[in-house]
Amino acid sequence: MPDAWYFLLLLNEKPLRASSSSSSSCCSVIAAHGNPPVAAAGSRMEALSECFWRQEFWLPPGIRWEDLEALDSRRPLPRDLLLSLPLALGFIALRYAFERAVALPLARVLGVRDRVCVRASAVPSLEAFYTNNSRQPTEAELRTLVKQSLLSPRQVEIWFRQRRNQDRPSTSKKFCEASWRFVFYLLAFCLGLASLIKASWFWDQRECWSGFPLQPLQEEHYWYYMLELGFYWSLLLRVSVDVKRKEQIVHHFATIFLLGFSYCANYIRIGVLVMLLHDASDVLLESAKMLHYAGWKKVCDSLFVVFAAVFLLTRLIVFPSKIIYTTLILSMEVFEPFVGYYFFNALLLVLQTLHLYWAALILRMLYKFLFLGKLDKDERSDIDTEPEEEEDEEQDVANQTSWRKRKVVLDSRLAMLSSSCVLNNLTNQTAENKRRANKAR
Repeated sequence: MPDAWYFLLLLNEKPLRASSSSSSSCCSVIAAHGNPPVAAAGSRMEALSECFWRQEFWLPPGIRWEDLEALDSRRPLPRDLLLSLPLALGFIALRYAFERAVALPLARVLGVRDRVCVRASAVPSLEAFYTNNSRQPTEAELRTLVKQSLLSPRQVEIWFRQRRNQDRPSTSKKFCEASWRFVFYLLAFCLGLASLIKASWFWDQRECWSGFPLQPLQEEHYWYYMLELGFYWSLLLRVSVDVKRKEQIVHHFATIFLLGFSYCANYIRIGVLVMLLHDASDVLLESAKMLHYAGWKKVCDSLFVVFAAVFLLTRLIVFPSKIIYTTLILSMEVFEPFVGYYFFNALLLVLQTLHLYWAALILRMLYKFLFLGKLDKDERSDIDTEPEEEEDEEQDVANQTSWRKRKVVLDSRLAMLSSSCVLNNLTNQTAENKRRANKAR
């Protein structure tokens, strides 16, 4: 407990004031408590803080923390990031109200329909295994479950399929999530564009490094950062109840870490540009998902093509040619490389690698749509569905339907055959009766 307390205390202090000032501050705190274990914990946290906030890591050569403290204007402080936590709770409450007051009525207006699933029958042994062990039993486990439930292997497989279908999120739930993200990304993009449209460094990226890192923090950029951080914290807090998506937790952690580091190192101007580029394509992606869930196939396909074009333009052309080139090359005109320079550029290159991976998936989908005439779901998004199970289920339905059709045809043919046999018997009997009557005469 003392370790956590002193860590928060030192984190909320200004980044590495003069060592004598920092030492006197910590000594006064230790003297006030007068507890040797607490004092030792404070010393450890102070040493960790001094190592973490070394100016050689965060600042270019020749710049000290005292130079930042001497600024009359506002500058980014690590303790500012704590505001994103209450904002995250506010986003969760606002999302709850939005989904029920706006998203659900909109889903009904657009014709969103939930898939009707057959509920699995009550089998205690299978339910216990499903809840405590696995949703997809192996062959050995399947044989054991067959003995316990007294069902056939095929019946046990069908039961697990139906049980998994029960846990799938409904289409309305996915529509509500997509609509909430669409509204946020749209508002965030408008806010970011409004705060950047008059900035000189929005048009000339060399201005991003004018006076770095002694750059004042503008109020609109501060709130842009806090809103984005609060939003991703809210997504991370709700990750256990939201629709499961590929690499969701890793993506949220990476985004929060990148935003937090760029804020503390005063890469505010570059960070705002990166957020604006990402929000531009995310707006189109979430709107395409909404239309997909509503069943508006033609409009969704057209919007997906627009999204693919914007994504490829912003992530594969603008991002490397403007952002990475600016941070990797143009920044060298202002300062010499330091640890923070290498670390920040490494994060941006990792982000660009993810862009290339996502672009490959999108190009593959675009190829299927343009040349094969079909468009699958976005492979970067939902993984709550199980395509192989849906195909099996559809195959079962098709087999049942074809069997019913064959049975109807067979029954009709049997009926025709039986009726023809009856008619032939009646005809033969009538002819035999006439022949006997003629012979008797």
